[in-house]
Amino acid sequence: MMRSRLKATRNDKNKGIVQVNAFNTTRNDKGQGMKQGYVYILFNKRHGTLYVGMTSNLVRRVYEHKNKLADGFTKKYSVDKLGYYEIYDDITSAITREKQIKGGSRKRKIDMIEKANPDWNDLYDEII
Repeated sequence: MMRSRLKATRNDKNKGIVQVNAFNTTRNDKGQGMKQGYVYILFNKRHGTLYVGMTSNLVRRVYEHKNKLADGFTKKYSVDKLGYYEIYDDITSAITREKQIKGGSRKRKIDMIEKANPDWNDLYDEII
């Protein structure tokens, strides 16, 4: 069983910035909640700079990348377009998959994007 809830709030102190929070949980055999995991690839332009990441909240994480809220690689190189993502029932599987993708070649990452998203559209609107 999967539950999803999406909540958007407006914070006037931050000049009208909309904060998006998504909560996704699955239930195991015993009815206990487990977090889903997401593996994603961001890009800055077609065949440009790529970034592979993993999160338990894809909407929030991509929002942070798009709004430069996280210091580091994606902010420095303006890597903020969601080109590809995978959903996992648990964080452990997502971490394993992230390591596989990061260990693969750049060509393999581009092939993954082009197979699922041949026009290199920003998929962020698809997930919100």
